[in-house]
Amino acid sequence: MTDTVTPAESPAAEAPPRRSYAKLAADESREDYSLRYAPHSFRRWSPSMVAGTALGGIAYLADFAIGASIVFTYGFTSGFASILTAAAIIFLTGIPIAKACATYGLDMDLVTRGAGFGYFGSTLTSLIYASFTFIFFALEGSIMAQAMHQAVGLPVEIGYLVTTLIVIPIVFRGMGALAKVQAWTQPIWLVGMVLPFVVLAFEAPDAWGAFGSFGGTEGAGSGFSWIGFGLGTGVALSLIAQIGEQADYLRFMPAKTEANKRRWNLAVLAAGPGWVIIGAAKQLGGAFLAFVALEAVGKTHALEPIAPQIEALKPWLGTFALPAAAIFVVVSQIKINVTNAYSGSLSWSNFFSRVTHRHPGRVWYIFLNLAIALTLMEMNMFAALGKLLGFYSNVGIAWIAAVAADLVINKRAGWSPPYIEFKRAYLYSVNPAGFGSMVIASTVSILAFFGLFGPYAQAFSTFIAAGLALVLCPLIAWATKGRYYLARPNPVNGPGVDVQDVTATHTCSVCETAYELPDIADCPVQSGPICSLCCSLDAECGDVCRKDPEAAGPVLMPVPTVPQAAPRA
Repeated sequence: MTDTVTPAESPAAEAPPRRSYAKLAADESREDYSLRYAPHSFRRWSPSMVAGTALGGIAYLADFAIGASIVFTYGFTSGFASILTAAAIIFLTGIPIAKACATYGLDMDLVTRGAGFGYFGSTLTSLIYASFTFIFFALEGSIMAQAMHQAVGLPVEIGYLVTTLIVIPIVFRGMGALAKVQAWTQPIWLVGMVLPFVVLAFEAPDAWGAFGSFGGTEGAGSGFSWIGFGLGTGVALSLIAQIGEQADYLRFMPAKTEANKRRWNLAVLAAGPGWVIIGAAKQLGGAFLAFVALEAVGKTHALEPIAPQIEALKPWLGTFALPAAAIFVVVSQIKINVTNAYSGSLSWSNFFSRVTHRHPGRVWYIFLNLAIALTLMEMNMFAALGKLLGFYSNVGIAWIAAVAADLVINKRAGWSPPYIEFKRAYLYSVNPAGFGSMVIASTVSILAFFGLFGPYAQAFSTFIAAGLALVLCPLIAWATKGRYYLARPNPVNGPGVDVQDVTATHTCSVCETAYELPDIADCPVQSGPICSLCCSLDAECGDVCRKDPEAAGPVLMPVPTVPQAAPRA
């Protein structure tokens, strides 16, 4: 029996209108709770399955191109230090974010709302995140098109279109299909990833020694350079927003219990910040393969992952090196680009639902994200890889650092609520703690990136972004005494609500569908409970509950009930 909260009597002559969602938006087996809390009834995958799916998405070969670009430009010593430093920063900031997303069943956008940005403040970060997904989709698609051109002579312009269309059927079906694709393709990817290095270990055992003294192709030299280190770290830090894609999977982690606590913690650590350990190894490995192939294929082709892969495999596979390398590249790029397209659809859904108060369904935004990515590919953005990523990282790191500062510092200091509140009904439109710190940090760092404060500040602009965000977020929260986190108290989603209460379902008085308690808010306009999505899409309520908290009044009680059956994944 499902517990339903009966709406109180309304003084209005007519009952409030009811909402029915379009077929695609209502089908959670495809929608994957794109704008909502992921309920416990839907989180039916094991910790290892969620972690495996999340890690399957980091099969991308842009790491190879990024690592090669850094080392070719700044030399091995500076490049090596850059890659490791960026990895350490990404790992540390990713730990609290991954844990929050997995614990509360929320994606990166919903966590950002409650972690210092506010309801509308996080629309800007939705755009930042969406741009991450289509920029990297375009990079990965370019790599895949290069492979198809070299393997079968397909023109790269046609290859861009093929790489875009091939992911649509998979992403359309949501998490269930993505989990299967990642699991089925993992063995092929692992063999293709390891084999070139095994071949070179036997055929070119002295190559690693020579690589360690490589001075790059731009005259940087083999010694350490602070300028090169700073600029290289900035390029590598462009990947910091990858934690958002990991979070899109981690929100489906089952609840942590005493029985699964150890496996749960390991899975969250591995699939959350742990991705960057593999990522850093891939950057260094990609730079090494490009270095070995440099003399044979030239600088331009050495930066394209397919050519170094072929050169490494030739001693053992001969003429079969080309098809083997092509298969590996295609599989790798499909694995990552289904994730890029999926995460992009989530981010665009979050953005447009707040701006337009409409939600036709996550799947429609797949086409928007892919159209932008295809346009970037046709514009040959791969040629401007280093500059583009260096600029992007200034904004990305300011966002991630501000969120991490809130989760680690503000919540422990008591300036931020101890849980993540993501619902419009309880949030201010803008919270200056996170939003303000990100805007200030990214603005100053971008000015530094363009040379306004001199060459050293230009090289270390991403460090400026991270440092300012980490300091300003707690400082603003302290100065405002945390008053902009909650527009009104949430009577049932705060501390003290146990798992039995959380999994209780309440029926939304607008769409008349039952949702678990964390997805429900009090609504004075409806005189009853309202789900988070119906609340977001309401364009006529005037935000009465936030402007006059006393008028809202608690109409919900955390009454345990039998959870709804989960949709088929």
